Amino acid sequence: MEYLLIFISAIFVNNIVLSQFLGICPFLGVSKKIDTALGMSAAVTFVLTIATIVTFLLQKYVLDAFGLGYLQTITFILVIAGLVQMVEIILKKVSPALYQALGVFLPLITTNCCILGVAILVIQKDFDLLTGVVYAFSTALGFGLALILFAGLREQMSLVKIPKGMQGTPIALITAGLLAMAFMGFSGVV
Repeated sequence: MEYLLIFISAIFVNNIVLSQFLGICPFLGVSKKIDTALGMSAAVTFVLTIATIVTFLLQKYVLDAFGLGYLQTITFILVIAGLVQMVEIILKKVSPALYQALGVFLPLITTNCCILGVAILVIQKDFDLLTGVVYAFSTALGFGLALILFAGLREQMSLVKIPKGMQGTPIALITAGLLAMAFMGFSGVV
């Protein structure tokens, strides 16, 4: 039951993008096409889940064991950067089209505050490894859901006439705000 509550809460109630405002850069930058949003969601899900496992183990068995807790942030950043490089190499071999579509945003996963934030939140909330992985995976699914919904809305907006002063970033930010308000409706669920 605890895992189900974490799952629902991380996806809908405490959505990392729409409630906690982490991961806004890829949310706004990669959300112009649904295909690109799906690819970014998959990449973030993979990196976030693996990064949480690796950073948790490093924190518990290296940093805490040797009293090196002050190196947490730099260690986590290095782990995330290494994992992103691995994803980049795999995508280049497996799906060159997706690699080209993600373009500059793939290396930006390295600096995606969502991934670092979740890795640190798992430690701060004192989750065990399994609970931390469930939380990280659920958070990644919530990120993906928000990204794909927003990409669908932006594709629809490209088909309608929007006043010149509202085109581009202004209407995107207003739409993101409305989407965040819609997700606030889930706040009483869990």
